[in-house]
Order: sequence, then C-alpha cells, then structure tokens
Amino acid sequence: MGQQLLTVCVQIKGASMETVSENACFGGVQGVYRHRATSTGCDMTFGLFLPAEARLHPVPLLWYLSGLTCTHENAMTKAGIQAHAAAHGLAVVFPDTSPRGEDVADDAAFDLGQGAGFYVNATRAPWASHFRMWDYIAQDLPRILTANFPVEEDRQAITGHSMGGHGALTLAMRLPERFASVSAFAPIAYPSASDWGRKQFTAYLGEDQVQWAAHDASLLMQETGFRGEVLIDQGNKDQFLDLLRPEALAHAMAARRQPGAFRMQPGYDHSYFFVASFMAEHVGFHAKALAGA
Repeated sequence: MGQQLLTVCVQIKGASMETVSENACFGGVQGVYRHRATSTGCDMTFGLFLPAEARLHPVPLLWYLSGLTCTHENAMTKAGIQAHAAAHGLAVVFPDTSPRGEDVADDAAFDLGQGAGFYVNATRAPWASHFRMWDYIAQDLPRILTANFPVEEDRQAITGHSMGGHGALTLAMRLPERFASVSAFAPIAYPSASDWGRKQFTAYLGEDQVQWAAHDASLLMQETGFRGEVLIDQGNKDQFLDLLRPEALAHAMAARRQPGAFRMQPGYDHSYFFVASFMAEHVGFHAKALAGA
C-alpha cells in the first residue's frame, strides 16, 4: 500500500530521498524517510504517518516535535498517536530533534549537541554550521513534505513534548498563519530562566538575551500570544518541574487572556505514559481546529 502513496525514491532539487521503512498502520502507512537537508547540511531522518484517506486526496498535517535525547522514532513508537490520527484522517510528521553525523558538533552532556537542537538556528561555533533546526522545521521539511506526499500546505497544526513542546509553542506563535492550533505536553516553558534553556541558548546563540526571547514560550505569550486556541498539559509529579517552569507560561496565558487551557494533571510525570494518556484529547483538539481552518 505504501507504493500507492509515494515513490520509493524521489528527487528533491537534485538530492535523493530514501525510504527507510514503510509499515501498514491503522489502515494507513507509517513511513520513515531520509533526505539531505540544505538547512542543516547533513542527512536528516523523519517519520510520517499517512492515514487511509491519503490514498484519495491530500490530508491535514499535524507536527509532533520530540524532546531531549529523542530521535524521530521515540514518539512514533511510544506516544500512541497514529490510532487517533487515523480516526480523524490526519497525517503526522515526526522530525528528528537535531542534525546528526560524524562531522556534526556534539557534547558529552545529554542536553547539548546531538539530540538537543532546541529548535533554534545556532549562531555560535561550533554549532552554527549544522544546528539550524528552526529553518529545518519552518522551511526545509515543510517544502519536502508538501512536494512529495499528499499533505495539505494550508491546514497544519503542531504539538510537542518537553523540548519539543518549547519548539511547538515558539514556532506557532512566530508563524501564526501556518498553524491552526498548538498544544504541548510538559513544555520547557521559560527557557530564559531555566538551566534547560540558559545553557543551550548561551552555547547556540551567545549571551545576548534579546536573541533568546524569540525562542521563549512565556515571553512570546506575553508579547504576542497565539491567534487560535492553545492546549497545555503538565503533570504535577513531573520530575523536571523546576527546569520546565510551567507557572511562567500559565501566568502569561492568564495575563494575556489567551484562549485555550493550561491543565495541571495530578499524578503524572514526564514520561511517554503521560503523553499517551492525553494524546486522544490533543489530536481531537487539533482535528477540530483543522476542520475549521
């Protein structure tokens, strides 16, 4: 069935895209693909779920951005999103979290370097040559998806977990015409004031905190908010609460009177068990927004 939906290897502006795998999944296809990315200057891998409707016509697209140490694969196999997406006829893309390769800069710490791209365009050495994850998510991968798969360019939504929740919120607020809705699971909510943020922003962007503000969900919420509804779920037993700083985002949403909901879920931690527990509600939230887009 996968061959009905896409060509095994297509040409994208002179660079080939490789089909790593395709598996039947809830009536559709869960694929994994590799391509050369102009933004990051290296090979990038992403997962893409296409529901059965994609055989007949282009379908709306939900982005899922993953957290620290993850690849494209973690949420694809653990978040339980495909069944809910299939029920609503949505495609879901699972990008990687950073550039990778032997010639790509890295760090011994788990929260910097490969697996920790933070969805920014690095401007400092040694990161600047490859760590351009903002451009990859905002420009490079969208062009590849809409050019080669049956997904709609004008009906898209975005969600993410932890570092990916940070990325989803900042992308949605800075690209308001692209995304009909945004949600997040336990996002890094106030990176400018957290060790999960200050360390990475300093390494990637330098010490000028004015540059940081464009990648801080709480500061962006204060400044611009989001034109549609926002859904945030946070577990009150999350072992990383002091690093996530969810109270800053909740206060910013309330002060701005941002439409949507910030929900503190009792008993839940930071794991994919938490993400999977509320995934049906998040997919339904996005499906409703996309239906009206």
